[in-house]
Amino acid sequence: MSLPIAVAVVAALLVVTVLAGVLLRRRDGRAVAVHGDRHVDPTDLMRPLGAHATLVQFSTEFCARCPQVRRMLGSVADERDGVVHAEVDLTSRSDLAARYKVLSTPTTLIVDPEGRIRSRFTGVPTRAAVLSALDGAEHVQEATA
Repeated sequence: MSLPIAVAVVAALLVVTVLAGVLLRRRDGRAVAVHGDRHVDPTDLMRPLGAHATLVQFSTEFCARCPQVRRMLGSVADERDGVVHAEVDLTSRSDLAARYKVLSTPTTLIVDPEGRIRSRFTGVPTRAAVLSALDGAEHVQEATA
């Protein structure tokens, strides 16, 4: 392979890698509304669902960003009546990663009282994004009541 072709291949790979990184970073921590009838089984959480919503956090022992998400979600749950925080350690429950399609940690689900998944965050969500998604889940719940 000639030097100009090798340089062009390396440059193309570098561009593709940078673009993939930028796209993944833009997705990190953003809420994605979940449509359809996907549910969380409360027995997977080993606790009952909240009266208004449940913040389900999937983490692992080796996740560096999970402790900050745990603290933030715990404080949101403490401040909101009827909202509980449940953390699932995928290190010991790897079967749940496939069931809930968790590809990276932290992943957070906002679940309504019937167990329907309303929103999904991959990465570290902001407090404002979690509160907004909670408010959106409560409005959907009121509209269907």
